[in-house]
Amino acid sequence: MRAARLCLALVLSLCISVGALALTFPPLTGRIVDQANVIPHDTRDALVPKLTELEQKSGIQLVVATVSSLEGQEIEPYANELFRFWKLGEKDKNNGVLLLVAPKERRVRIEVGYGLEGTLTDALSAVIISNAITPRFKAGDYGGGIARGVEDIITVLTTDESEWSKRPSLRLDQRPAQGPVNWLSVGIFAVFLLLMVISPTFRAILFARLMSRGGAGYGRGGFGGDVFSGGSDGGGGFSGGGGSSGGGGASGRW
Repeated sequence: MRAARLCLALVLSLCISVGALALTFPPLTGRIVDQANVIPHDTRDALVPKLTELEQKSGIQLVVATVSSLEGQEIEPYANELFRFWKLGEKDKNNGVLLLVAPKERRVRIEVGYGLEGTLTDALSAVIISNAITPRFKAGDYGGGIARGVEDIITVLTTDESEWSKRPSLRLDQRPAQGPVNWLSVGIFAVFLLLMVISPTFRAILFARLMSRGGAGYGRGGFGGDVFSGGSDGGGGFSGGGGSSGGGGASGRW
């Protein structure tokens, strides 16, 4: 599963890197970046201390972001590129988490760094989205959905499973149903293989990109190669710690 995800992440990175260079990501100005302007001030004021405490006590860097537009991208590659652009989490632990909301497209994603995939699993991320976040978003309560989502993410990351599993909203008795086959990803992978076979130029470009990212460093925590420069602190004294993500997490819509 990890190898398949890594391969897909590499394919997506190669296929969208040119288009992604044109994306205009918001600067990382703090633990909450509300470009879409949908988070109430009282929600922000309540969440920032919790996010700060989480990082101070555990090193885990959880950032909440809303964007005015995904600029034509699906939320999965957009969130992964934004995560890597901001370099969330510590470089040696890859312990960052991004909660991304795109109100215009009505999409939400929890993007998880490599180092936390075994704790904040894809299934748990999906449960948090479906139980805590999207029902509130459907009612127009962005502040409530984000606050509850952050609370559940922090609970999973900081408490023992025997404790958080008692909460009905986080129970995995009913695991999220598997979605339909992502034929777009299958098609991209097929095109990638075809180009590898018939195009020496494509193989040369791929080899050059691998070498520029450290070649064999594509192990756990190694796929954080830089399509972009490091995250900006926006003058606010806050920045990512150098971490990366390979596509772990879950997405939802409302």
